[in-house]
Amino acid sequence: MNNTTSSSATAATPREHFGSKLGFILAAAGAAVGLGNIWGFPTQVASNGGGAFLLVYLVMILVVAFPMLVVEMAIGRHGQANPVDSMRSLSANPIAKKLGACVGWIGLAVPCAVLAFYSIVGGWLICFLIGAVLEIVGYASLADWFKGFSVGRNVFGTIAFYLLTILIVQGGVKQGIEKWSTRLMPSLFILFALLFVYIMMQQGAMEGLKHYLVPNFEKVWDRKLILAAMGQGFFSLTIGGCSMLIYGSYLSKKEDLPKMAMNVTLVDTSVAFIAGLVVMPAMFVAMQKGVQIYAEDGSLISSDTLVFTVLPLMFESLGLLGLVFSVVFFLLLTIAALTSSISMLECPVALVDERLNTGRKKTSWVLGALIAAFSIFIVFNFGELFGLVAMIATQYLQPIAALMFCIFGGWVWSRASKVKELEQGCPDFQLGWFGKVWPLYVKFVCPVLVATVIWASFG
Repeated sequence: MNNTTSSSATAATPREHFGSKLGFILAAAGAAVGLGNIWGFPTQVASNGGGAFLLVYLVMILVVAFPMLVVEMAIGRHGQANPVDSMRSLSANPIAKKLGACVGWIGLAVPCAVLAFYSIVGGWLICFLIGAVLEIVGYASLADWFKGFSVGRNVFGTIAFYLLTILIVQGGVKQGIEKWSTRLMPSLFILFALLFVYIMMQQGAMEGLKHYLVPNFEKVWDRKLILAAMGQGFFSLTIGGCSMLIYGSYLSKKEDLPKMAMNVTLVDTSVAFIAGLVVMPAMFVAMQKGVQIYAEDGSLISSDTLVFTVLPLMFESLGLLGLVFSVVFFLLLTIAALTSSISMLECPVALVDERLNTGRKKTSWVLGALIAAFSIFIVFNFGELFGLVAMIATQYLQPIAALMFCIFGGWVWSRASKVKELEQGCPDFQLGWFGKVWPLYVKFVCPVLVATVIWASFG
């Protein structure tokens, strides 16, 4: 019954598409670009031998993440619908349709669960940003409240972050997501460039840059490093997070899908690379200033606090100009968090709006408020719930959803139908080496690689 309603609603109103190639690339890259790139990636680099990790990561992005990104986007564009109905559309078999719907629901649980804890971190960023501004204008005690850790401050930040996310999503694909992605993503690169120039002028920065860019080739074959790089590459493109599937469903059939996926991969990877260019030298500048980052055994003292403690300490030690750049840094992080959160909220909004025809604006506010209520419940029970929800969402739900998407994309969705979908925007798809290798690669290699990521996360 629901599916019939969905089909008739879709037939009545043509599906909204992105207005331009650049709009799609920036929105999809924005969905992938988040704290994982700017916080997680430099932390992984710092923990796993600098340049060696960077080199392996770049290989893993091409070997693991990119082929799966093509699958997820292709499923979305083929289904022209929300994740549940797109997964159902891969087969005419009634049992496969039911299983596909289940996979779609598992996939849909990922952005909802991730958003529940991610928005709390997004709220911290907003509070740090406000705190840095207040410090510059001389309201030190109020700035301390925003930089401190209290239930009241966390509730304020979380609600502020949800309001920004909902206001963008309610505008729709062109007027909301695309319009703001094409503004926020270029701002991200400009702010990064400013920070990079500023940090490279500080003492100790060149040493950090060398540690980041010059690989120690002995470490490249380290098993732990390879698994960490594979996992980071996998998460940095939000494989299994449904965002790419839903954005793919808004992509015109005329577009060359593998080329679009490659552009998204390049933008996303370049943000992670540039984040490393900024954060690694900044860490070495902080060490010059007496901030302890590494323990005696060479491990990071606290990877979680790198962004929230170490870098602000460095900025504060550099006087007023340092405080100004602290504002720039937290604005940059807030933008990165927002470009991801809008794609997470878009997944359940698309499903409810398509199936029940409730109207985008109302759906965005109702679903946003429901997930926000869960986030605030986490804030009030922070010690017990925050780490648990984050672990369930990222270590279990997302990799399992990615494996299911992979198995359905490789085994349930017929090769002829897959190839036909990709040939719509790329008629010569089967003539190139990628077109010859990709269907088999997705069927046999990708599931093994994803299963390895799951195995490593349990280990």
